[in-house]
Amino acid sequence: MSTYGERDETMAAVHSASSKMNCESLWPRLAELPLVIEACEYDRLHAVQAYEFERITTQVRLVGAGADGLGEDVSVFLEDGTTLHECRPALPLEGEWTLAGFCEHLATLELWPQPPEWDVALRLRNWAFESAALDLALRQAGRSLHDVLGLEPRPVRFVNSLGLGEVPSIEPVHRRLARSPGVRFKLDAEATWAPGLVDEVAATGAVDTIDFKGHYGFEVNDPQALGALYDNVLAAFPSAYLEDPHDLPEIAQRLGDHLRRVSYDSPIASAEDIGATPLAARVVNVKPSRIGGLRALFEVYARCARERRPTYGGGMGELGVGRGQIQLLAALFHPDAPDDVAPSAYNEDDPPGGLPVSPLAPRPDATGFRWAA
Repeated sequence: MSTYGERDETMAAVHSASSKMNCESLWPRLAELPLVIEACEYDRLHAVQAYEFERITTQVRLVGAGADGLGEDVSVFLEDGTTLHECRPALPLEGEWTLAGFCEHLATLELWPQPPEWDVALRLRNWAFESAALDLALRQAGRSLHDVLGLEPRPVRFVNSLGLGEVPSIEPVHRRLARSPGVRFKLDAEATWAPGLVDEVAATGAVDTIDFKGHYGFEVNDPQALGALYDNVLAAFPSAYLEDPHDLPEIAQRLGDHLRRVSYDSPIASAEDIGATPLAARVVNVKPSRIGGLRALFEVYARCARERRPTYGGGMGELGVGRGQIQLLAALFHPDAPDDVAPSAYNEDDPPGGLPVSPLAPRPDATGFRWAA
């Protein structure tokens, strides 16, 4: 079984960057980087993932001074006319900026042709442009992210995040273990999980995080079945992280003795959100695209360092440069955690052989905000 939930205050991920951060945000080290933008381009990315889910994202390319900077917009799951590669907005991005000045200007722009259904999509799209701007500014300066921040990238432990299907089965876990015997998992729990399935999954000893997705607005159709799911999971996974539990009195009561391993993802968009979660949890899933901006991201890292909170990274099904960017951030800030940054091939329905194994050796590009290909 994993011991992540038991390591809490001594967890290596807490200490990896905090000594050089002095518990202060590292954003000022990046904010004044010069940035020249001459053009913006959009490219469609596509892949078929587990359960024949077609994932579509947009690569954002900012061009200037003989260099390019890349980011990835993960805000849209269906091509409905609102993806960047469909609507190709002519945004006023050209000019000479500092990185901070560009981010402030970006905040004044309408990045969507119409307001998205979910507010989080605003932050996801903003992240695409800010991450591309950071990449471009660093490449124009001829420097790497870790060099400017003064941090050393370390090997990244990762987990493969997945659900067990509409008709829940352990087979998706077995397929990945067959291809990569040492892989570990973050699993999306469902009230339809039978007790036998919970025990079968637990017997693999390969699960580090259980994600209840209790803050995604999904209706609870059977409160009794949901309560039984929590009872079974708490018994079967005594040391796994318990992410985004449902904000219900009967669930809070069940989790009262497990707060050290409760983690939050969906409610965290700023450093202030960390102290406002429904339960007084210790652990934070730092998801850069959900936070949506560089300054806010580094403020989250700083607060977690000050409060010695265990952190781990999370993604949103990135297909291109965005995946490498969150792997790089994990290498700098929480390399020893159960980071949900597995290489994209793990998200295929039947992953190929020869999958990269955990931990990933650090591969920062010589310049920019990129994980080398």
